[in-house]
Amino acid sequence: MKKAIFTAMVVLLAALATLSYSQSMGRGQRGGGFQGGPGGPGGFDREAMQQRMYQMMKEQLEISDEEWTITGPRLTKVMELNRETNGMGGMGRMMFARNRGRMGQGGGMGRPGQPEGEELSDVQKATEALNTVLEAEKVEASAIKEKLTALRAAKEKARQDLIKAQEELKEVLTLKQEAKLVMFGMLD
Repeated sequence: MKKAIFTAMVVLLAALATLSYSQSMGRGQRGGGFQGGPGGPGGFDREAMQQRMYQMMKEQLEISDEEWTITGPRLTKVMELNRETNGMGGMGRMMFARNRGRMGQGGGMGRPGQPEGEELSDVQKATEALNTVLEAEKVEASAIKEKLTALRAAKEKARQDLIKAQEELKEVLTLKQEAKLVMFGMLD
């Protein structure tokens, strides 16, 4: 039974990543499987998906509603920083930046995978700055080096922030909960 729940959790996390990736690709705007329905662009409701994922995490970790008020924000922070350091926050934007003109102008897509009104992280800003330089017709090597250095520095800071956030999360977990989060890839 627990193996089935773990498998379901992994599938849900993979589905969330796939849906976010698909949204980033703009499939909801160009004939993909996410047209219509409530929610964000193309009918994908990111917030509802996140709530389902958090509810599953609560169940998997056997956390009460009261405990979740402390654990939930820490886990959310770890998940966001994990996405930043593992490329989901920056690399996705880099990969799809070339399509931005086709997807974003007039289509309501905005930045790939970025909820409207949400501020960009330092990694995302540095990624976009590097991409802008790389898209220029003529670019000096020094300009690329400057933006590349800035991106690496932002990623390193995000890695350090992730380590700190993971330590803060571990402070409120039982050993069993910590082990499960290691298995889920949220903790090292």
